[in-house]
Parts: sequence; C-alpha cells; structure tokens
Amino acid sequence: MFFTYLRRELRRRRKAALVVASGLALGIALVIVVNSVSSGMNKAQDKVLESLYGLGTDMTVTKAAATPQEGEQPQRPRFEFDAKDDGGEQSSDRLMVQGFETLKDSTVATVAEQKGVADAVGGLSLVDLKVSGDFKPGEFEQTQPAQPGQGGGQGGSGGGGGRVRGGGAAFDVNSFTLYGTDVSRPALGPLTSSKITEGRTFKTSETNAKVAVVDSAYAKKEDLALDDKVTVKGTKFTVVGIATADSGQAAANVYIPLQQAQTLSDSKSKITTVYVSATDSQQIDAVKSAIQKNVSGTTVTTSADLASTVSGSLSTASDLASNVGKWLSIAVLVAAFLVAGLLTSSAVSRRVREFGTLKALGWKSGRVTRQVVGEAIVNGLVGGALGIAIGLAGAYIVTAISPTLTAELASGGGASGGGPRMIGGGGGGGGAMQSAGNQTLDIALSAPVGATTIALAVGLAVAGGLIAGGFGGWRASRLRPADALRRVE
Repeated sequence: MFFTYLRRELRRRRKAALVVASGLALGIALVIVVNSVSSGMNKAQDKVLESLYGLGTDMTVTKAAATPQEGEQPQRPRFEFDAKDDGGEQSSDRLMVQGFETLKDSTVATVAEQKGVADAVGGLSLVDLKVSGDFKPGEFEQTQPAQPGQGGGQGGSGGGGGRVRGGGAAFDVNSFTLYGTDVSRPALGPLTSSKITEGRTFKTSETNAKVAVVDSAYAKKEDLALDDKVTVKGTKFTVVGIATADSGQAAANVYIPLQQAQTLSDSKSKITTVYVSATDSQQIDAVKSAIQKNVSGTTVTTSADLASTVSGSLSTASDLASNVGKWLSIAVLVAAFLVAGLLTSSAVSRRVREFGTLKALGWKSGRVTRQVVGEAIVNGLVGGALGIAIGLAGAYIVTAISPTLTAELASGGGASGGGPRMIGGGGGGGGAMQSAGNQTLDIALSAPVGATTIALAVGLAVAGGLIAGGFGGWRASRLRPADALRRVE
C-alpha cells in the first residue's frame, strides 16, 4: 500500500516534485564541481611541490646557514695563484657548500630511526666556482657574485659568471651547481624530480665512480653529450645520463655520487640535506615534531611549508575554490534544503482534505507522516541523481577545457651574496637547489571526481529529502480528521 500510494502521488504531482528535485540538484551539482576542482587544485599543487622535492619525499631536514652578526661582513671565497713576474693565463677551481650548514652524515641514520619514517637519504648541495684569466701577483677575492644564469663566461643553464679582482688584474668566474647524490638509494632525493631522457641513471654500485648525470638544459648550453667529460675541481667525470626536470628547471646542473662530492669538496662524512619519506602521509606533522625534538639544531620542512611559497593564478584559484567555493556551496545547499522543506510543507497544506480523509478512514498520524517523508526522500534522490549528472558534466567540461594556471615558486633561504639559492625560505627551506630568482610553472587544471565526492552527493540527496520530509511530516502530523470537511483548493 505504501509504495502504491507513493507511486501514484509522485506521478500525480510531477511538477511540484520536479521543482523540489531541481533545487536540490543545483546545490548538489555545485558541491560536486567545487570538490572536483579543489581536488584538481591539490593535484596541481602536489605536482608543483614534487618538482621541488622529488618523488616520494615528504620532508627535508637541513641546518640553516649561520647569519653574520651585526656589522660582520659575509665571508667570500678567496683564490690564490702562483706568483709569476710576467703573469700568464691561470685558473683556480673551488667546490663549496652553498645555502646550508653541513650536517654529519650519521644524521641520516638518526632521522631514519624516528617513529613514522619509512626512509631517509642524504645529499650534498655544492657550487663549483672556476676563476680563470691573466694573472698578476696578489691574492684574489670575489667581488661580483657568480650567480647561476647571470654574467658572462661559459656557464650553462643555472651556471654563470662573475668577476674577481686583486693584484691589478680581472678574472672571469664561471660556476655551475652540483649535487652529491646517494646512488645506493635511487628512489629518494632530488634526482627523482627529473626523468632520464638519454643514457641512464646511476647504478647502485657506483658509490665512488667518476660518473655524472647532467641536466638537459645545462647539457644543451655546454654542448655535452653521453660519454663526454665534465670537470669538477680538476676531476673529470663521464656523462652517463641526461635528465630533464619535470618542472622545467633542474635541482642542479650536475649530479655526481655523494662520496665523490664529499671528497672533492673536503666535506668528508658531511651532507647538507636529508630527504625523508614518511610511512603515512597523515602522520607527517607527528614525524616532523619527532625529528625536531630528537635531531637538534635542524630545520624540518614539509610540503605544507613549501605550499605557502606557491603564488600565481594557481594559488588564487585554489583560495577561491577552498574559500569562496566552499561557502557558496554551503549557502546554496542551505537555501535548497530550506526551499525544499517549505515547498513540501506547502504541498501538504494543499492536501489537507486528502490527509484529513485518510485519518478519518483510520490512518494514524505516523502513517501519514511516513508517507510524506517517503515522497520527500524520493524527491531528494531524484534531485541527487540530477545533481550528480550535472556535476559530472561540469567537471568534465573543466577537464576538457583544461585551463592553464601559473604557479610561481619564490626563492629564498639561500646563501648570502651570490650563488645558487634554495627553494623554501626560512633560512633552511626545502632541499632542492634552484637558481636565483623565481621559478614559474604552467599547470593544466583538471577536475577529477572521486568515489568520496559521489558518496557525499548521495548523502546530501538523502539529507535534503529527510529535511524536506521533516517539514512536511510536521505539518501533516498536525492535521485532524475534521479537516476533511474543509474545502481546500
């Protein structure tokens, strides 16, 4: 009897049912679109952060470089040459740690022991400075910083030049960024943000081999190919692979095995960065706290910390989706639920004679209420189905159009003076070495719809039906058998 009556009433009141369902559909569709776009924003931001951190990295551990005290001048690199009366062409090559204070490589094991850490690997950020020119006796001091991407000389992408003075002569300064990579742990570290497009990556057995992987932009600039040699502080390394950064800008120009980098830079058993992977992404904050507590003097930077450095249209759109979109969805849903409830209550008022007669025939108030609630829930489910269809269509349109958003990654936290700077800010920042200046990425927006979003839409449809049914049921429960005698149009 319940379903028979329900079917008959819904068919007889199609227009009213469609109005209620349409209102709910609008609110539910908006929720789906906002949720799917927000999910797309998160994926886009994750892609941006992955380009800084590398695949699988949840946080980095560093030690901020010491800040010069007030009135103290930052220490600049000095170069000494053989004294010859007639001068002559000479050069000097220095490999220096940039951006951070060094840590003992035993820090990697300490970090790996912390609860919630799945894996940890160390790396060493360096810059290779080469001074060359006509010599005249004296001690030489760098006066114009060799900033990657600036100056003359033969610096490649991220490499650059500067000038030094001393003894009455001027010398050219060329530089490139270098990263000592733990080749025995290839699944973690800065090289994971690039793809090997030529040759190969390091073998796990090449912990002390004279082999190198170079960034594709730097290789093009310097005309480097596989099996060519790249010189690091007088030592020649064979190029075994060329990597293209996912972000378009590499973490370093040249990658060599960590042990070689430590030896050549006189940083034996030293690192600058620990890349950390957590066992559970939901426990990253707890892992960060544990590391900060048990590894003193270090700065722990997570993806959430780096997210605050992302600006541009991606950040603006993300804020709109998460703030304006969220509150707009709530406002539309509240309005849709309220309108559905009022329309259902109004419909019950127009059916006073019908319900009064049913009560006169013996229907209890509870039975009448259940009938009204049942009709409202069906209207809510119909509205939910319409809303899901409209929401999926909206998400599909966004994905099909794929509007391009720009993400700008602010540089900061680098070494004083020139040289490569480190993304992340705060004096310690993330572990990926980037050139000075901001990095801009173009990200195509998508709007993926997950099962959770669909489940939310169904839940809202049922909730809308129950709310509308609550309004109507309350009105129906107040009817009396005597109301059947009233004329109601």
